[in-house]
Amino acid sequence: MTTIARALEVSRSNLYERKFETLETTSVRRNRRSRQDDVWLLPMIREVSDSKPTYGYRRVTTMVRRVLRLQGKSLVNAKRIFRIMRENGLALRRHTARPAKTHDGKIITLKSDLRWCSDGFRIQCWNGEKLEVAFSLDCHDREAIRWITSTRGLDGEMVRDLMMETVEHRFGKVNKVPHRIQWLTDNGPGYVADDTVAFGRLLGLEKFAQ
Repeated sequence: MTTIARALEVSRSNLYERKFETLETTSVRRNRRSRQDDVWLLPMIREVSDSKPTYGYRRVTTMVRRVLRLQGKSLVNAKRIFRIMRENGLALRRHTARPAKTHDGKIITLKSDLRWCSDGFRIQCWNGEKLEVAFSLDCHDREAIRWITSTRGLDGEMVRDLMMETVEHRFGKVNKVPHRIQWLTDNGPGYVADDTVAFGRLLGLEKFAQ
């Protein structure tokens, strides 16, 4: 670059500036042209996704390529189909083994012992050990009813012990709470375990994941 600058009798910084301006302009033009080319492809994708709402971008790509092949047009790759679907809100939500749950519940109550909530956190100790803490709160006055700790992790057994201690602290040695109480938690494995949910029902607690 220095040799060229000397031959043209211009500054080297000027050549660098022109070079990068050219690259940036070319990139912008390429992206704009790509978006314009997507205009004719979007209706085909939308037609497939409307008729097959459970199809992901790979199946949609197969269907679109089949139509393009019959029309004698150039085929498109799956990455381009995925980008168009994502930009236009047509892509499917990523699948997980556990169904998605919306967080739309109300936490505050007008009096105590109508809704309890529970969560956990971890304390990193100086000796390297990790202490798991789970607690229960009353959603009315925010009183910490009970808490429990463990060094082996927050699991379903620990959550069930916390449930039992919470009920006994508020109502004494009873097999079931005297009235319906909601048990507000997140979707952690210890809280959503089948044994934990069943145990909560035996105590009269209604699972209310948030």
